[in-house]
Parts: sequence; structure tokens; C-alpha cells
Amino acid sequence: MDDLIRRELRESAEVELNLSNTRAGVIGQAARLLIEALRGGGKVLLFGNGGSAADAQHLAAELVGRFQRERGPLPAIALTTDTSVLTAVANDYGFEKVFSRQIEAMLEPGDVVVAVSTSGRSPNVIEAALAARERGGKVIALCGRGGGTLAEVADVAIVVPSESTPRIQEAHIAIGHILCLLVERELDGPPEAQSRDSR
Repeated sequence: MDDLIRRELRESAEVELNLSNTRAGVIGQAARLLIEALRGGGKVLLFGNGGSAADAQHLAAELVGRFQRERGPLPAIALTTDTSVLTAVANDYGFEKVFSRQIEAMLEPGDVVVAVSTSGRSPNVIEAALAARERGGKVIALCGRGGGTLAEVADVAIVVPSESTPRIQEAHIAIGHILCLLVERELDGPPEAQSRDSR
């Protein structure tokens, strides 16, 4: 059991080390898109399926609440949380429309979407990314396994260099935390971060 634990932790660390060596620049590009949108009065819309839905909700909470310091709230909405909308749209239009229908309803030019898919091949995530582009939004993709179609349609694609779903998901939340850190520091100044021990 100990050997398995060590192997899993080493694999996760190796993926994130590889990410730091190869993807720092593109993470910075994504942060700049978010900062520009929020400075201009735009909002962030986040979505994904399964564990990626949980990541979307987690990151939206960090932006609306706080990440590491006290500041004003930032407008972010996870499109994965309203079960009435999700089930109505899935029932009436099909599951591929559950995010794109919400994009059509809520996205305005200048907004940014964060589309999360470990494979980069989720049809409903790709369709929503395309809908966002058509309406003047910018698309940040968090994906893995080469990026798939989602990376091709994104303005900025952060592709985790791994084929393992757990490793990709672990990297996605690390990337999301870095994006929140950069956004928060840029929009609210660089003083030392406050403790999060109150959570």
C-alpha cells in the first residue's frame, strides 16, 4: 500500500513539474484574458462534466468569494449548478446543449468562459465554447490528452501533458488556483496574502 501511495504522489508531482516547465507561458496568457475581461466589466462563465463540473464550481467560488486575501467579489458563474436549467435543457434540447443554451442566454461580448474537459472531446463543452466564440466571448480551455477539439477552438488552451484522468484533474485545480492568484493580485494589488485558515 505504501508503495502505491508513493507512486501516485510521484506521478502527480511529475505531471505538475512538467506543467511548470512547459506551460507557464500559456497559463499567463489565460490569466491576462481573465484580468482584461474583469477590468472591462465582463464576467467569467465556467463549465465541465463530472469532476470538471466540480472544478468549475470550485474556481467560481474562489472568484466570487476570495482566494487568498480580502477584496471585492469578482463576477463568476458556474453553469453546472442549476439542476432545473440543466435538466430542462437536456430534456428539451439534448445533453449537448446544457451549457451552450446558458451561454446564449448569459454571455456578452468581452466575457470569458473557462471550459474544462480532461479529454478535450466532450461534445457539450465544445459546443458551448463555439457558442461563446460566436457571441464575442473569449475561451480558455483546461484539458489534457493532447487537447482534442476543445483546444483547437479555444483562444488559450492549457493542455496538461498527461493521459491519466486523475493526474489531469489534479493539475487542473492547481492551474485554477494559479489563475485565481494572478487575477486577485493584479486586480487588487500585490500586498501579502491573508491566511485562509478561517475556512
